[in-house]
Amino acid sequence: MATVIIPTPLRKFTNNASRVSVNATTVKELVNDLSLNFPELKKHLQDETGNIRSFINIFVGDDDIRNLQQENTTLSNDTLVSIVPAIAGGSGDHHNVEFSKEELARYNRHIIIPGFGKEAQQKLKAAKVLVIGSGGLGSPVLLYLAAAGIGTLGIVDFDVVEDSNLHRQVLFGVDEIGQPKVAAARKRLLSLNPHIQVNIYNTQLNSQNALDIIKEYDVVADGTDNFPTRYLVNDASVLLNKPNVYASIFQFEGQVSVFNYTNAAGEPGPNYRDLYPTPPPPGLVPSCAEGGVLGVLPGIIGSLQALEVIKVITGVGEPLSGRFFTFDALSFETRTFNIRRNPANPLNGENPTIKTLIDYEQFCGMKAVEKPIKEISAKELYDWQVKGDAFQIIDVREPHEYDIVNIGAELVPLATVAAYAPNISRDTRVVIHCKMGGRSAKAIRELEEKFGFENLYNLKGGILGYIDEVKPELTKY
Repeated sequence: MATVIIPTPLRKFTNNASRVSVNATTVKELVNDLSLNFPELKKHLQDETGNIRSFINIFVGDDDIRNLQQENTTLSNDTLVSIVPAIAGGSGDHHNVEFSKEELARYNRHIIIPGFGKEAQQKLKAAKVLVIGSGGLGSPVLLYLAAAGIGTLGIVDFDVVEDSNLHRQVLFGVDEIGQPKVAAARKRLLSLNPHIQVNIYNTQLNSQNALDIIKEYDVVADGTDNFPTRYLVNDASVLLNKPNVYASIFQFEGQVSVFNYTNAAGEPGPNYRDLYPTPPPPGLVPSCAEGGVLGVLPGIIGSLQALEVIKVITGVGEPLSGRFFTFDALSFETRTFNIRRNPANPLNGENPTIKTLIDYEQFCGMKAVEKPIKEISAKELYDWQVKGDAFQIIDVREPHEYDIVNIGAELVPLATVAAYAPNISRDTRVVIHCKMGGRSAKAIRELEEKFGFENLYNLKGGILGYIDEVKPELTKY
């Protein structure tokens, strides 16, 4: 009997069996037998007419049946047969993808590359890639994947654009300060390539929504900057059988790898937990916001991350699965380490104990995001002003924004808030605002955590909300 290796994405249709024995003399008989014994598998192997689907590759030994006698290839009792989806992560049939004249002209420099060609470009257009985080790493990843022609991009981020982002987050400009990053990113990407689709999720990725969001995509690109979300992304990717293209940066150093990538034999590669079974103690490894990052570094590392996404989708080249790349910008040294699966991995080791998403903040001993803060509406603030109530109001925008329009607040740019803390009242209510509410929320969190303030209120909607609700005669920008 021939032995069939079932790839990870299809094992849920074979009762999680990784190998199945089939009594067949040809590939066609083998596929028919699999479809008969595993009805849910049939739609992934055969089309309505019974032909093998074009996005499924079948190997007899080490040879693609397309280079043999195709479905009439003969099998012997000791034959090893591998079923491999053409695109890692299971995106649709790229052979049915068509291009307009404008797209063919746009992607011409890709299509004329020997070994890449039109088929690889079709795979890019058929693919769906979810980029988690649109900051330092997400910016170059999104720009290059959009330019490359990824058919559907998803962006998960709940942050707003700040002035301090712009030295490294090249997706944004000064006009986007205060706007939700996902909205600003979508506008920029569609201006770069109107032939793609961009889905945005202006929300924090968490254990409640991660599986629902990630399941709609073929490949995940992890550009997160905290350990709870990093482990969340890894675990969700493994549970959903999605390749996870990982990158990380800090000060002058960067890392890149491809986790949970299924090879031609249907075997998943290492994932983040194989490399780092447990997170470091809280506070041991500072974030970029705390420790800083050289502005050009995310451009370098993010471009490599985008490259690996393209390789995973197209099958061109060898992805960094089972390898861990590091880059030192100061010495310009690179190293690539070999990594392997850990039998003790709690997700997919020999005795897995994690079968669903967990509380990652508890696991890492830290918060992925800060606690909620007190808010005040524009109308409530206006009532305080009209009544002459006692309160202090602080504007954390930049001076050039303040010059455009202000409501008489004390100007304290976000980067200087901590130094201004001694001048902030503890005996009366303090309203802090920015353009739309994001920067002021960060200022409040910093003041509460570092100095213990309990009397701070964030102006909902920022000064733009104030103008809309109570002062429409003021200048909007």
